[in-house]
Amino acid sequence: MKINYTTEIFFLGFVIALSLVGFSSLFVGSLEELTAFHYAHIATSLAWLVLLLSQLVLIQQGSFRRHRAVGRAIFFAGPVLVATLTLLTVHSAAKDAVAGRADFMIIQNVMVTFEVALLIVLAFALRRNRYVHGALLLGTAVLFMGIALFFTLISYVPGFAAGPGTRPRFAEAAQAISYAGGLTGLLFFLKNRKVGWPWLLAGSFFLLNGLLQVAVARMNGTKALTLQVASLGRWPAFALGLLTFAALLGWAWRHAQSTPRSSRQ
Repeated sequence: MKINYTTEIFFLGFVIALSLVGFSSLFVGSLEELTAFHYAHIATSLAWLVLLLSQLVLIQQGSFRRHRAVGRAIFFAGPVLVATLTLLTVHSAAKDAVAGRADFMIIQNVMVTFEVALLIVLAFALRRNRYVHGALLLGTAVLFMGIALFFTLISYVPGFAAGPGTRPRFAEAAQAISYAGGLTGLLFFLKNRKVGWPWLLAGSFFLLNGLLQVAVARMNGTKALTLQVASLGRWPAFALGLLTFAALLGWAWRHAQSTPRSSRQ
């Protein structure tokens, strides 16, 4: 079974462009809030997306040996990406905790970190099926698309962005990215139903996160969760994310190595 990846290549190019637009909002009117944590997040996120894009281009060209060689970079890029997401999550929570307020993004920040990690670990645990492996890795781009779309909407798009005397419509933007993520996952699933379930999984995450955020808010638990996450500390959280995810990735690799040949596709 051969799959043409032209659509996926276009999708990744779109996500990279959208990320550049979304990240640009951090430099417009809020330069004093930018920290080294934000720059690290921008660099690692873009590097991850470019790595995925380069892998797809190599597969499309039939350069499988180079694809495998470049793919080894994931063993470094994956843990660093997850650790940086963990670091920024704790930094965001700590900033609001010091100010005595809840971090309204705490659920999305925490869950997206776990979800990116889950998709990458599953990709390597199931890598004997190269199509499922690829779909799981590309599913991470759905999450980055949602993040970039959120900041693009609240910064630049009329109806979502702040106007004279108004605040950004965060809830509406969050709802929009849930729809966008779900639709993207569904369309890629329909493109290849036999191996497309990872797209449905990735596409459902923002909806699930939104429901969880509503549930936590109704229990008045957002501020308590903010304080708990902030208590981890920025650099301990980075180290914990790096080491834990590296261990999980090693387990996934060994699990795939032990998969019987008869179950490979």
